[in-house]
Formats: sequence, structure tokens, C-alpha cells
Amino acid sequence: MNETRYPLCWPDGWKRVGDERRPRKRAQFGRSETRYDAAQNARMYAGRQRLTVQMAVERVLGEMRSLGVAASAIISTNVRTRNDGLPYSGEKEPADPGAAVYWKKSGKQQCMAIDRYDRVADNLAAIAATLEALRAIERHGGGAILDRAFQGFAQLPAAIVTQRAWRDVLGFHPETKVTVEMMENAFRAKAKERHSDKGGDDDLMRELIEARSAARIELAS
Repeated sequence: MNETRYPLCWPDGWKRVGDERRPRKRAQFGRSETRYDAAQNARMYAGRQRLTVQMAVERVLGEMRSLGVAASAIISTNVRTRNDGLPYSGEKEPADPGAAVYWKKSGKQQCMAIDRYDRVADNLAAIAATLEALRAIERHGGGAILDRAFQGFAQLPAAIVTQRAWRDVLGFHPETKVTVEMMENAFRAKAKERHSDKGGDDDLMRELIEARSAARIELAS
């Protein structure tokens, strides 16, 4: 397929969100803002800044640079593009807010696409967060898992969306008050269990990665 920056080029065969059975969600991506109170010599929390398309694009490009594939990256959305090929910020939200990113790694075409959320910026941020989680696996010595996961994104006709709540995937009771540290510890423990050397499964590993991304979003809000 020929990947286009605009309009959205959705991967062939990947499931879509947005119908009555799987409605899109409002996300909590954004950026925490603080201000400095000189009188008390302390930083004061000032809320969250609404995520813009430009901010989300910067997150995606940052992950692409970390992967060493920024030169081949194509960001595809239903937002009109600027002269440099990147989507404008401040445009009217399109009816289809899905986002996809295509890149080449080791000569192979790979992609990631998400349309779970009701804003283009949030779907782009979700892609960036998932890429960040995948790179964390590599930092913990799971380079082989990372390669297989990316191969799966390129080959499998399935959306990168877990069907179970992140608490269920990570083993937390729905009423448990979970901290970021607790969540990360649970993720690392589950990642070891699902490693292929211990009889793990790549599909379950991808579910775990997406659960971690969803948990980060909720716990940061």
C-alpha cells in the first residue's frame, strides 16, 4: 500500500474503533504544568495543559529518533499537512481522528495505528507512549522481544488495543489504589513471565505493553 500523510492511511485489515460496540474514549494525555511561588519558595501544581497536535507529533518524532528511524517516518492522519509534511495544529477535529505511523527498520516496513481516542492528538500520543513502552523492554534486555513485537505490528491484521482492562492484565483488583511504582513493578514481573524463553507468547506480550500504556495515561491524570 502507498502510505499517505493526508488523508489517513489505515493499515489493511486492522480493526477500527468508533462504532456503537466500541466507542472512542476521551483521553487524559497532556502535560502537567507547574508554576513557581516565590513567596513560599516552592513549585505549585497548576493543572494540565491540553495536548495539541503539534505537541503529540513532537512526542512521536522523539520516539522515532530514539529508534533511529526518524528519516523514514510517515505520520498519517486526517489533518491537513504543512509544507514539511507534518499535520497542522489547531485544525478542526476530523470525523475520523485515527492516526498511523509508518517507518522502515532493518529494511522492513513497519507501522503502528491507534484510533481508540476521540482526538487526533491523543491517538498520536498513544502511539508515542506505546513506542516508549516497547523501548523500555529493550532497555531491560528484551531486544529480541522488541524485534518480534515490531515484526508483529508489520504483519498481523489486528489493532494494537487490548480487550481487557489494564488492571486485569497487570493483576490488580479493580478497587486497589495503584501507584505508578506498583504498576511498573507488576509490568516488569509479567514481562519476565511472558518472555519467549519461558514459554511466553508474543500476543500476550503486546497486550501487556498496551496495558502499561493505558495505565500510565490513567495514573497520570
